[in-house]
Amino acid sequence: MSVIGEQIKKYRVQKKYTQEKLGGMIGVTTQAVSKWERGGTPDAEVLPRLADALGVSIDALFGREEQDVQLLLSKKLSTLPSEEAFRQAFNYCWSFIPGLTGDESFSESFYEAFSGHLVQQTDQSPDFIAKLLRDDGLTMARMSNDFRYFFLMMRPREDSILSYFESEEAIRQVFALLADKKILKTLYYLYTVSNIPVTTQLISQGTGMELDEVERCMKTLCDKKIVHPMKIASVDGEINSYIIRFEANVMPLLCYADEIAKGCQYPFFGLCDREKPLF
Repeated sequence: MSVIGEQIKKYRVQKKYTQEKLGGMIGVTTQAVSKWERGGTPDAEVLPRLADALGVSIDALFGREEQDVQLLLSKKLSTLPSEEAFRQAFNYCWSFIPGLTGDESFSESFYEAFSGHLVQQTDQSPDFIAKLLRDDGLTMARMSNDFRYFFLMMRPREDSILSYFESEEAIRQVFALLADKKILKTLYYLYTVSNIPVTTQLISQGTGMELDEVERCMKTLCDKKIVHPMKIASVDGEINSYIIRFEANVMPLLCYADEIAKGCQYPFFGLCDREKPLF
């Protein structure tokens, strides 16, 4: 059996199509499909229709599906304007969740039910949260009007996840840092500023905090490498300033803290068939 014959049969069986049904979809006889699956090769002009009917790319028919999908997604995103690329990337990520259930029929029904929400939402649209927890990892996504994010974690094969973490006390200090209301207020303000250095005087003006409190907060944030100190030359000499340009770790924490703060946000899709502990 040729590679293409194996692939045609594999995808036909996955779709639960008979040879007769597949032949009817692309305008050939049942005997033609049978011949391909036994080693024959479809004519070139049939390949696009065959790929469309099976829901795969032409390259996938030649056994290059994994490489093809990764390369195809990468190339697709690289050709799009930035805003559209991020939107499309989220749509791909959203599709991982039903796909990781291992149930193809469920994936199809999932998309039928929620494809409209992927395209456009209104101000009245509720939050949609999807969570999948399995022994091999977990993934979560939130789609809320025009605010969307995605998280996926593969579980280590042998080690506990805790072996990759800093000490429990070090983790507690991170949460204690964000529990400081003046630190959090400072961070909120810094995230509203463009990627340019700002002075403590400007932060004080923007937050309404006393200058000495701002300086305390900035020292703490610099110690944690969340913000970075810079010096700006002026006619009055060097002025201390700070930039948060490369910081991205706090934002996911804030996103998931918001989910917890909102209380019981029941996911519209949730699956947990995990038997092993998370840690």
